[in-house]
Amino acid sequence: MSPPSHDVLVIGAGHAGCEAAVAVARTGLRVLLVTSSLETIGQMSCNPAIGGIAKGTVVREIDALGGVMGRAADRATIQFRMLNRSKGPAVWAPRAQCDRGLYRRAVRSVLEEHATLDIAQGTVATLLLNGDRVAGACTADGRSLLARAVILTAGTFLRGTIHMGTDTRISAGRAGDPAAIDIAEQLEAMGLTVDRFKTGTPPRVDGRSVDYSRLERQDGDAKPSRFSQYVREARPRQLPCWVTWAGQGVKEIIGRHMHESALYGGAIAGRGPRYCPSIEDKVVRFPDAERHQVFLEPEGLDTSELYVNGLSTSLPAEVQSRYVQAVPGLEGARITRYGYAIEYDYYPPDQLTPWLEVKAIEGLFFAGQINGTTGYEEAGGQGVMAGINAARRVRGLEPVVMGREDSYIGVLIDDLVTRGVDEPYRLFTSRAEFRLMLRQDNALKRLGELARSLDMLSQREIDVLDRRSEHEIRLLDFATRTSLQPAMVNDLLISSGERGIDSPQKISDLIRRPRVELRALAEVSQADIPLADEDLWTSVEIELKYAGYLKRERAAIQKMQALADFRLPLDMPYPDLASLSTEARHKLDRVRPESLAQAGRIPGVSPSDLQNLVVEVSRRRRKQL
Repeated sequence: MSPPSHDVLVIGAGHAGCEAAVAVARTGLRVLLVTSSLETIGQMSCNPAIGGIAKGTVVREIDALGGVMGRAADRATIQFRMLNRSKGPAVWAPRAQCDRGLYRRAVRSVLEEHATLDIAQGTVATLLLNGDRVAGACTADGRSLLARAVILTAGTFLRGTIHMGTDTRISAGRAGDPAAIDIAEQLEAMGLTVDRFKTGTPPRVDGRSVDYSRLERQDGDAKPSRFSQYVREARPRQLPCWVTWAGQGVKEIIGRHMHESALYGGAIAGRGPRYCPSIEDKVVRFPDAERHQVFLEPEGLDTSELYVNGLSTSLPAEVQSRYVQAVPGLEGARITRYGYAIEYDYYPPDQLTPWLEVKAIEGLFFAGQINGTTGYEEAGGQGVMAGINAARRVRGLEPVVMGREDSYIGVLIDDLVTRGVDEPYRLFTSRAEFRLMLRQDNALKRLGELARSLDMLSQREIDVLDRRSEHEIRLLDFATRTSLQPAMVNDLLISSGERGIDSPQKISDLIRRPRVELRALAEVSQADIPLADEDLWTSVEIELKYAGYLKRERAAIQKMQALADFRLPLDMPYPDLASLSTEARHKLDRVRPESLAQAGRIPGVSPSDLQNLVVEVSRRRRKQL
């Protein structure tokens, strides 16, 4: 076999593949990104939005590591909203409605900024193997693409099947694109465990046929933010979204035709995402609900087409037409694209290491929906880490594994490889134990230094990182050293609904009052205010206001890290450990956890199993001395 022309091969140019390719390129290695269609690089196959609850934090984490998603979203944002503003900062969530075309072109543009990143069109048919190590891939037209590591990001393409009703079944990875059959069959023949999931899309309608007078208008934030912390991209023209409801008329139509649904008529066996249900699921699971919310989201600046978020379906086209026109404001709506369900192969992720390498095949990494996840952001986060670790595998370096205390990406990957999935995995803030630490505003502070240590940042990006750190130190010092007299601050406190003060108090103490803002206190101080952008003001205010809660979270993190420091041998003979329960032995043998902390997160491993495991490991270590 001739020497490989690339260090890493990335198969698939969706959100996981693009992030993986850029991550490899940023390390200086040569990477080839191969996709069946160059026109669909960075395609938003489902809704035209980036971010949301927990997901928006992941986008900022991807950006902190030098990724693509935040920059591309900023170039394509036609509406930006910070969700959950009325709640605590641990659950604030940036979300951007995007122009599909602008987003796709922005992704391609960012990819082409990297000189060591090559892009090629081709359909990968099979992987090339050298024993139990991957050596590249072969395309359907006979080309051999040799590489030292391969990242497979197949999305919904592996034996993908589109369903519309019980009779219409199309082999496809998504509408208009063929499914990947040969490589799916090869992976199964190699002994990997495979299962099936499903997901769905709603119909889209021509906005010119919508009666907007019957809809509720939803505008973006008056002062919209951005995702990217390294680059300030120009913002496109902003557009509103619209809100309506699917009520009793919709429910009656769907109820009469439920037997024609691919899901409820028996055509689909795969499980779907519980937290993104189809309209049929909503009718069945929530029979007492009078109505269900529907969002009409613009597809872009150069089209009137609207994405009908909330009406995902697997019903036949004629039924979709009827129930769409039963929605207020859509009585005369013309459907431009019908919704459909898609069923596809995924590989239960407990077959992966914590750095996303397939345990059975050295040098092969999986990222994205192939691991049982759903969502652009979850895919992108996996892609970044797969890219980093594939590059490190090629260089012979130790892998990078982020902990649950480091990032939502760390929570995501640990959940996947430790707990596995029984439905398409979606991130929520509730999945993180330390969500006050893992905020959207401090992603650069949390992960920027990691990116620097991995040599993944340009000098301009390093300058941004250093400048932000310097400004944060100055702003914190200003708040902790500056005291305000009652005469200076009482009017502000009283107007904010707080009691006045009788003696001087430091800004760092006053900011702990719930309705007082740091910038307002800085302005009444009449002092020279340190330079800082809006995100940094927010971040420093949260650090000061929630200092007590953050101190407790840091103490809890230290306890968890103590468990993580208790390493478990990767060759531990779990089936032979009679002191452990049968279930624990089976689960531990399958997952092969690296630490006691990871073992404790495996379902079925009890506290007594953990205690006995410590004894067994200690006994083994003594014998080896």
